[in-house]
Amino acid sequence: MCGIAGEFRFDGTPVDRATVRAMVAAVSHRGPDASGDYVNGPIGLGHARLAIVDLSPDGIQPMSNEDGTVWVTFNGEIYNYRELREDLPGHRFKSATDTEVLVHLYEEHGPSFVSMLRGMFAFALWDARAERLMLARDRVGKKPLFYSVGPRSIRFASEIAPLAALTSREVDPLAIHYYLTFQYVPAPMTAFARIRRLPPATTMIVERTGECRLERYWRLPYGQHVDVTENEAIERTLELLDQATADRLMGDVPVGAFLSGGVDSGLVVSSMAMQSETPVQTFNIGFEEGSHDEAPYARQVAERYGTDHHEFVLRPNAIEVLPDLIRHFGEPFADSSSLPTFYVAQQTSRSVKVVLSGDGGDESFGGYGRYAQWQRLAPLSAVLPAAVRRELVATRYSRLTGSPVAAVARRIKRGARFAALDGPSRYLELLSYFPPGEKAELYTDEFAATVGGHSEVDMLRSAWEAWPGMTDLDHLSCTDVENYLPDDLLVKVDIMTMYHGLEARAPFLDHRLMEYAATLPDNLKVRGGRTKYLLKKAALRRLPRELVLRPKMGFAIPMADWLRGELRSYATDLLLDETSTRRGYFKPEMVAGLLDDHFRGTADNALRIWALLCLEVWHREFVDPPGAAASGGVPR
Repeated sequence: MCGIAGEFRFDGTPVDRATVRAMVAAVSHRGPDASGDYVNGPIGLGHARLAIVDLSPDGIQPMSNEDGTVWVTFNGEIYNYRELREDLPGHRFKSATDTEVLVHLYEEHGPSFVSMLRGMFAFALWDARAERLMLARDRVGKKPLFYSVGPRSIRFASEIAPLAALTSREVDPLAIHYYLTFQYVPAPMTAFARIRRLPPATTMIVERTGECRLERYWRLPYGQHVDVTENEAIERTLELLDQATADRLMGDVPVGAFLSGGVDSGLVVSSMAMQSETPVQTFNIGFEEGSHDEAPYARQVAERYGTDHHEFVLRPNAIEVLPDLIRHFGEPFADSSSLPTFYVAQQTSRSVKVVLSGDGGDESFGGYGRYAQWQRLAPLSAVLPAAVRRELVATRYSRLTGSPVAAVARRIKRGARFAALDGPSRYLELLSYFPPGEKAELYTDEFAATVGGHSEVDMLRSAWEAWPGMTDLDHLSCTDVENYLPDDLLVKVDIMTMYHGLEARAPFLDHRLMEYAATLPDNLKVRGGRTKYLLKKAALRRLPRELVLRPKMGFAIPMADWLRGELRSYATDLLLDETSTRRGYFKPEMVAGLLDDHFRGTADNALRIWALLCLEVWHREFVDPPGAAASGGVPR
């Protein structure tokens, strides 16, 4: 696991080695063990190394083929690299790394070799003969890759910060508009107008002419359901999970596991323990507030499998940590579970360099409560007269402030409206942190005019309508895999673990397991309002019954309480001072109303306030000139 960066100049002028080294230095936390660069004429590749496979100096990157005509800088792990290497008998290898396999596969197969890889990765490969750059990202989007195309060159990096330091600080207003809905900026956008992220399962070929060609190389087989018994599905799921876990135990350093107390991480730990000769090291963050504490359930799994368990009580200092987190995210990012992820990664990195997690189980096996909610409410649409449906769709039931009684009435009306909406619009209703109607009340007239005509639901339709014959649950899972998983959950885990030089691997994101899960019938995922039906049946064979059957908690934190306590003055000072209000995004009185309702306990606006805080901190870290107040007005 590493950090990569570089530049390809279309105009033929030489790349500045100092620029490449500065970009690598900005991601050095991702690879604190070594650094390297290759600069030759119009190409510059840089690398910061976290040594996992082949710890010798032979593993330092960038790496080349035998005659130096193909070079690569690589971030990630290729779990089947030994098998691939056996199919390359005519090539000489200088190291025992998975990285070196890439240059020889390219020699044999060209850019299509990416579909042969099993793992998580982002890399840049330089073909000197063709004067061509190839960028690529893994199927699900575990490893990030950002780029900025200018008139004379393209620059790329594992994180946004190195690119932001070299390009315009112009904000993309549409990215901010979408961020407020989802709590993250959806790909391929970033919050910067001149920086984009490479989507998952995508390659980019960059020619000397400056032409950039994007090509998607993989999708999940939704809509192709198999006929399988429940027991067969359980057996095959556990078999694939065990295979995926075994692959992710590879390496020349200790491997541990995040153990949250949920089904997914518990299954991963059970699989690790059954395949390990020594006790697995497990790590858990506990909360002082018992309602948010899953630590007792994690202990049950640790005791059953005899793990070397490490437990930490979270006493976060969000005021101190938030600016630093935003600097690493490089853009506004409001998933509040990034805080506990930061702390558990910090503690874990003191014991191991690689950690396995349970990420990905919910998307593949129907684990989110919204899937069950969909099943409950969707049948109402069949009995609603067309005229009623049209009226409900046209009506916006939203106010940012108001009494608890009014809030209950809005929830009832929204339930009826939900049944009248089409699929992508229903999904948006379930996921929105600031729904469209509430954003209309929040925005200034100027900002509303800037982003007017751009609907979040249109962005979702491409994933929703990608394949014919998909069920509603297929559509929900597909949309999550295409958006929420890579743009929120995997961003959080990658940035927070690599912040501490820790590599995170997720067996549930093995593409073979995901492909199998995508073909399972709906009633094996959500049945009778019960989410993750099949996976919980499988878990009952390995985990305590009490843990498996308890309600899903998630990696939640007591943000509502914090914002009424130690974060109250911080939020007020930051969001209502002149620097913030002069940006021109929001009506100050609406922001003040959000804060006041939350502080008085008449509404829980914690996640919305946190989103506004993250946005403001990002502006101060990246957009505002050092030491200067905002100039006012909507960025264009």
